[in-house]
Formats: sequence, structure tokens, C-alpha cells
Amino acid sequence: MTCSKAQGGASSTIFVMLGQRVRQFGEKLVRRRPLEPRNESEIPTPHLNTFDLVVFGVNRTLRAGVYILAGAVAVYVAGPAIIISFLVAGLFALLSGFYFAEFGARVPCCGSVYLYSYVTMGQLYAFITGWNIILHFVLATAYLTRAWSYTFDSLIGNHISQKLEGTFSEHMPSFLAPYPDFVALALVLLMAGLLILGVHVTARVTKVSTGINALVLSFIIISGFIKGDLHNWQLTEQDYKLAASDSYSLGPLGSGGFVPFGFEGILQGAAVPFYSFFGLNAIVTTGKETPNPQRSIPWSIGIFISICFLVYSGVSAALTLMVPYYQIHPYNPLPQSFHHVGWAPAGYFVAVVILCALFYSLLVVMLTMSRLICAMAEDGLLFRGLGKIYARRGTPIVAILVSATLSGIMAVLFEIHHLVELLSVGVLLAYFLVAFSVLVLRYQPDQSFSKEKVEEEIEMEPIVEGNPSPSVPEAGTSNPLKSLCNPISTTPTLKSGQIVYGCAFLLVLLLTILSLLLALWPSHVFSGDPGFTAGAVLLLLLIVGITAIIWRQPQNPSPLHFRVLSLPVFPLISIFVNIYLIIQMTTGTWAQFGIWNAVGFAIYFGYGIRHSLEEKSDQNPPASNFHTFDEHTSSAKYC
Repeated sequence: MTCSKAQGGASSTIFVMLGQRVRQFGEKLVRRRPLEPRNESEIPTPHLNTFDLVVFGVNRTLRAGVYILAGAVAVYVAGPAIIISFLVAGLFALLSGFYFAEFGARVPCCGSVYLYSYVTMGQLYAFITGWNIILHFVLATAYLTRAWSYTFDSLIGNHISQKLEGTFSEHMPSFLAPYPDFVALALVLLMAGLLILGVHVTARVTKVSTGINALVLSFIIISGFIKGDLHNWQLTEQDYKLAASDSYSLGPLGSGGFVPFGFEGILQGAAVPFYSFFGLNAIVTTGKETPNPQRSIPWSIGIFISICFLVYSGVSAALTLMVPYYQIHPYNPLPQSFHHVGWAPAGYFVAVVILCALFYSLLVVMLTMSRLICAMAEDGLLFRGLGKIYARRGTPIVAILVSATLSGIMAVLFEIHHLVELLSVGVLLAYFLVAFSVLVLRYQPDQSFSKEKVEEEIEMEPIVEGNPSPSVPEAGTSNPLKSLCNPISTTPTLKSGQIVYGCAFLLVLLLTILSLLLALWPSHVFSGDPGFTAGAVLLLLLIVGITAIIWRQPQNPSPLHFRVLSLPVFPLISIFVNIYLIIQMTTGTWAQFGIWNAVGFAIYFGYGIRHSLEEKSDQNPPASNFHTFDEHTSSAKYC
């Protein structure tokens, strides 16, 4: 009897210790990063207006994508209906922009989405966000260099591609590019060398390039409507057979007409260009420098999305009017379209402008990527050696070299459309994470961001554990159903916040299942198949019921300079759309995305969780406040 009691006591002790370990591990995953106190001199003086924000966002967005992206999407995915695809992408990017605005409004400093995630949602959430934004920049660099290589090769008669393809095409696997693009690799290494030397983009260069970019885009749109033919939006199988005698290969015909690949093609086409609206983050991160952010941020986001849609749709319309969509060159569309209509000089001029625009975008992207890697290394989530600064030039040489190596490998081995698909998955995931954050944070109690208050809270925890006292029961805890549907408190409590977290995670699961049903078996769902239709209806009822539970919880009344309307409905719509568009991607894209995140989790759980800033704060307090950087600034100010 005594032995059995001893064994029972030992077992309970083991379970208690195991529970403590699990709890400590969980606390590490959600531990938030406190903000460093700032002096009055460090707080930016409001000096921007709505127009400045719009120009800032447009300048970061209407670069490489507008010259290259329309070609591949029109040929393989949407046809002339790419215009509708851009409209769909623009509408939901507008919603995502508002979520970015509220997300940034919760943090009392300018910074990146990575910083906002770390301060509000915790360490693991921040790592996932930062790691996938790094993927975005790696792929954007590879995509830009590959596009630059195609455009340059077209100017010299395609001699480089023909030579490389003739040498390597027989030895390249089917899932890789037809040939390794060594020109793209050389360009990545060149840009890395320039960044190590401290080269950066000045404000004057930015203004000049923006003006030239606007003039060229206007010229392309006007030329397309002058030289275009409306018959190219009404193509038939007979037109396709006549074009088949040309010397170059054609893209797929589909069903012909304006929407040759159907509604599914429009949705797939909307999933691809989502990344091209990612410049709205630049508006959010600089919007706090306006005198009236409540007005400036939403207006600038709306105007920015409208301008981007008009330009993207205008260029796409011009392109598909000048050239039948199945004859568009997927990776060098605009110069080839001018050659097609007999304006060869205009084609060469546009090609030179595209080379300059790609070069500018590449410099900004690689600079921003190295700064984000440096920031995560400073926090200890990535290897701290990546944050090492080259003393003479003040640049993060290791971060630049590592990011350039990754980008160079991707540029050499993968085709543009593979890079763009994977790039879009990363951006859609970022939009999803921000919408989820806005949804759950609105229903949480007030958060403290200052370092002193967070440390005070941490120091108080062991005192409470060591001296338990009778706790006051939280309102509504006596009846769980009542706390779900009719909470007594009019302000968020710990319990109501946990209810929202649980419901939000459950909604993500249900929306994922619904998206899989609609993406994989749409005909069964809408044709009245009893099993699939009943399953979809049941999912919808569960989603509506759980959404009602979230709606009944009290929202945080703390004033923000911007708040999204109609919570929780709008964030859930955005989450559903992002999940559905992510599911539209190919199996190969999902495999690559999974490998990237598997490597990231191995780094985090093997290194980052044990070397994070919070773990080492007592021994090594941070020497700088690097994280106030803006992901879209072009200055070369590092740690």
C-alpha cells in the first residue's frame, strides 16, 4: 500500500513537472517583444499628407510586375480576362490594406509587419511572418533578375538563351527551368557587391525614375488602344489554327473569347498578382507620419489600389488588344507586342526602360531583404552571425551574401511562372496572418508595449504563483454557455479573449475545409450532390454560429487612429479568400513552400527559441533599436 502511494506520488510529480515544462514552452512561443523607450527626438514629426502616401505606395508597386506579370498570366491562366483577375485581386488587396492599417495602428512606432507581429502576437507568430516575408524577397529577387535576363537577351537577338538552352536543356529535370540562367546569377552577385559597398537609392533618383515610369506606362496604354484590335478579345479556334503556322510556339487556346479559361481561370489569375499590391504595406508603415492618420491612411490606400488597378488593367488591356493572348511572350511581353504591331523602335525603347525599372526594383528589394534578416538575427530568431555589420561601410555583409546566394540559386534553376506562384503564396499567407491578427486582437484586453511594464508583469508572475490567494471569479465563468453567447463584461477579459482565440482557430479550420471542397469538387457541391452539398451547408452553419459567438464578445474600446469596420465579418471574408486562393496553387508550389517552412521551423526550434532576445535580455540587453526600420525604405541605414 505504501509502495503504491509512493509510486502514485512520483507519477503525479512527473506529470506536474511535465505540465510546467509544456507551459514554459508555450509561454516562449507567445512571448511578446517589448518596445524600447524612445526619446522625443526619435519620434517622427508629422510631415506627410495623403498625396505623399499614395506616391510612396505607387512608387513601390508599379515597377517590375506591371511590365512582366501580365504576360504569363494572360498566356497560361486567364487570357484577356486578366483584367477581371486584377479587379478581384485589387478588391481583396483593398480589404487587406485596411487590416494592415489597424494592425500597424496598435503599435506606437513605425516599423515592419515583422515588428508589429512580434509586439502584438508573440515570438512564433513573428517568426512565421518574418520567415515568409524573407521568402517573398528571395523570390522577388530571383524573379526580377530572371526577368532582367530575358529582357536583355531579347535586345541582343536571344543569343544567350539559345546557346544555354542548346547546351543544358537535355540535362535539366522537367520541374526546373529549360536552362540555368547564369546572367541572372551574375546580376544577383553584382547587386550584392553594390550593397556591400554601401550603394543606395537617393530621393532624386527615385523621383526621376518614378516620372519616367509614369510616362512610359501612359505611352504603353495609349499605344495599345491605338494599335489594338478588338477581335483579339473574340478569338476562335480558326484564328488559333491560322496562328499555328508561325515560327514560335503558341500558348493554350482554352475556349476562346474574352474568358477562355472560365471562372476558374479568373480566380487563379487573381491569386498570382496578389503580390503586386504588397506595396500597400509601405503606406501603412509611413502613415503615422501624417497629421491625421485616421483620414490619410484609408484614403491613400483606396486611391493607391485604384491607381494600381487602372494601370495594371490598362497595360493588360493594351497587351491583349495588340497581340492574341496565346501569342504573347510570357516573360518579355511588352517589347514583343510592339514588334508584333510593327513598332520595333518603341519595343526597343520599352525594353531599355524595363531594364532600368528592374534594376531599381532589384536594388530596393535586396536592400530590404538584408535589413529584415539583420533584424531577425539581432532578435536571435535567426543565427546572430547574419546580423554582423561590415564596420567600414556599415552594411550587413553576411546577410547580403546569404540572401544573394539563396536568390541566385532560385534565379538559376526556376522559371519565372514558378517563382511568381511561390511568391504569391507567401504574400497571401502574410495577408492571412494580418487579417487573423486584427480579428483576435480587437477582442483582447489592453496590451502593454513598453519594456518596463512588460518586465514588471513578468516579475509579478512568480509572486502570484508562490502566494496563491482567493481569486475573484470572472464574470460569466459560472455558466460557460452564457459566457459564449451573452458575456456580462462590456470590456474584453482574459476569458473572452481566449474564447475568441479558440473560435478563430476553429473558423480557420472550417474555412480551410470549405475551400478544399469548393476548389477540388465544385461541380459536386453546386450540382446538388447530396453528400457534398450537405457537407458544405453544414460547414456554413458552423461558420455562421462560431462567427456569432465572436460577434457577441466585447471589443476593446481603446482608441486607434484607424479601425476596420464590420468585425468579425470582413476579416473572415478576407481569411476565406486568402485560403481559397492559396489552395489554387499547384502541387509543386505547395511542395516548395512546405520545404521552405520546414527549414524555417527547424531553425526556430533548433536555434531561435533558445537564443531569442527575450531569453538573453538579462545577460545581453539590446544595444540598438533597429526594428523601427520600414520594409520599403530605400535608405541604407543599418543596425
